[in-house]
Amino acid sequence: MPQTYSISDLAREFDLTTRAMRFYEDMGLLQPERSGPGGRNRIYSGRDRTRLKLTLRAKRLGLSLTEAKDIIDMYDSPRDTGPQLEKFLTVIAAHQKQLEAQMMDLQDNLDELKVHQREARALLAKSQKKGATASGKTIGDQHAAP
Repeated sequence: MPQTYSISDLAREFDLTTRAMRFYEDMGLLQPERSGPGGRNRIYSGRDRTRLKLTLRAKRLGLSLTEAKDIIDMYDSPRDTGPQLEKFLTVIAAHQKQLEAQMMDLQDNLDELKVHQREARALLAKSQKKGATASGKTIGDQHAAP
């Protein structure tokens, strides 16, 4: 008999809440069988486990759940894998471009912060020097006993 999983099993394994699992189900990413009174108990198959694993991997890569579903659904079809791989490469390339743009923006922000940091340190040093000379003491003399 094939391995099955409860919602709690998969939630625990992948460190998710059962609410997140139900959300993925609502999005069509998971399709558990139902059992028990009124179909309240979900029974996940190995296929559902694999789809969940692929969904979480896609999220880590920055894909939306819709994009993840489109790609994962393509692998469920009996068609040639060429179009599936082309779609996957197209989506990944778009996300790579987006991440590279974000990295450039972050680097620009870091460079600007460094400029402000240097300016603030220079102003602080100038202010401390001015305060020490105004009192007739050097910075080293301020801590000496009278």
